[in-house]
Amino acid sequence: MKNYHVKKNDKVVVIAGAYKGEEAVISAVITKNDRVVLDFTEKKDRQIGKRTLRKSQANPQGGLVERSVSVHVSNVAKVADDAAKKAE
Repeated sequence: MKNYHVKKNDKVVVIAGAYKGEEAVISAVITKNDRVVLDFTEKKDRQIGKRTLRKSQANPQGGLVERSVSVHVSNVAKVADDAAKKAE
């Protein structure tokens, strides 16, 4: 079993990549690929987590759909809570 510096439901900030500087909450950890699935706390005007789908029987309209974004675990850093800082 792999050990990571973050876990599910942790509040993190993206430190590298296309989503650099964004705050998010981890909704899942994918150990096979060393990735974490993020739910962003702030939705900006840019298209965060949108993907183009081809028409199919399951999705007859096709087009853009919103979905969660996954990034490599090394590209996120845990956000320190104010309560944790006061306790130290």
